[in-house]
Amino acid sequence: MTTELTAVAENLCELRDVSHVFTLPNGRPLRVLANINLAIQPREILALLGPSGCGKSTLVRILAGLIRPTAGQVLYHNQELQGLNPATAIVFQTFALYPWLTARENVEIVLRAAGLSSDEVQARTERVLHLVGLASFEESYPRELSGGMKQRVGIARALALEPEILLMDEPFSQVDALTAQSLRAELLDIWSATERNPSSILLVSHDIQEVVYLADRIVILSANPGRIRTILPNQLPRPRDYRSPAFIVMVEQLHDIIAGHELPDEPRPPTAPAAQRLEPLPEATPSEILGLLEYLDARGGSEDVFRIAIDTRRPFDHLLRVVAAAELLGFVDTPKRLVVLNPLGRRFLNAPTSDRKAIWREQLLRIELFRLVYTALQQQPDRSLDQDFVLETIILHLPEENYQRLFDTFLHWARFGELLSYDEVRGTLKLV
Repeated sequence: MTTELTAVAENLCELRDVSHVFTLPNGRPLRVLANINLAIQPREILALLGPSGCGKSTLVRILAGLIRPTAGQVLYHNQELQGLNPATAIVFQTFALYPWLTARENVEIVLRAAGLSSDEVQARTERVLHLVGLASFEESYPRELSGGMKQRVGIARALALEPEILLMDEPFSQVDALTAQSLRAELLDIWSATERNPSSILLVSHDIQEVVYLADRIVILSANPGRIRTILPNQLPRPRDYRSPAFIVMVEQLHDIIAGHELPDEPRPPTAPAAQRLEPLPEATPSEILGLLEYLDARGGSEDVFRIAIDTRRPFDHLLRVVAAAELLGFVDTPKRLVVLNPLGRRFLNAPTSDRKAIWREQLLRIELFRLVYTALQQQPDRSLDQDFVLETIILHLPEENYQRLFDTFLHWARFGELLSYDEVRGTLKLV
């Protein structure tokens, strides 16, 4: 009992049975997080890894106190959090700099808002700008800075507040690969070399190599709603080498965990009778699906999903959506980590354009959402329907999906197969 109480007391911040529900514009609830239990410990880097829609950014905002969870508790030093979390500062994905202020002024403004004296503002600003390598750029405006330099300003601004927990929401996704690699190394140097805060870092990422390089613990989330699937300790010694065998093994272990869930060998058990069950459409464009099939065809018909991600330079979670879309359409099979172009996929690729459209339409009508809408259109005297019919169908049958994104994917696929046309001004669908 004493050990458990001590462990709880040592946590900087903790989520207990946290769930969150957003209200959609039509008034319907959208559950984005379910029963999250997670603690941030002193002197650690904790990474959140998962597909789009798993609530990673929502978790960050709940930890910062920007959002109050629908259910559950947020604890700060074992006391329930009220309002904003004084222990945190956020580094945003999109830099979020004031364009009319210089690099120095972008840092100073948050310190003044925190009520610090002029001397303290100046001292902290100079320290953090020097720390992130911006001492020579302090009078530059954001428009004069590269993406990497802008993100350095964002990091400096957060560090200036000396937070116990630095929250980083995909901080390197808007910069090129080499800059991102450099920023990761610099961040690790700053965190490990100083006795000042931040004590810990919470990193949101979709980049598996990034989290293996930085994190001490890796939290893998599933989506719709966001749940913790597993928490993986990362005991690789620092400094870590992207090319070392142990690093590569860890990366592949994470790929296996994620791919095994997103592309299961066995179909998931149905939650409704087949005649009523609608499947969500993976967010992928027809051109991306076609590109995947052509990639597989050029490599003899099959490839490891990890290798495809490397070759195509796609984020792994996005590639999995493209593969899942191709599988839903019946063009590929996914045994273990392989993506295999099947006979239908080959026939589709080798067909002339008109036959491709026919095959695509035929496969669409094997998917319940398309079949349902197609049947409804056929029953209308003018063969047209208001878009609200599709939106309401999605919301009714798939309440935890992002209905607008799913509708956009539905339209992309239907129009590519010339199944129907869409009048954006009137918001109507019509059979071709």
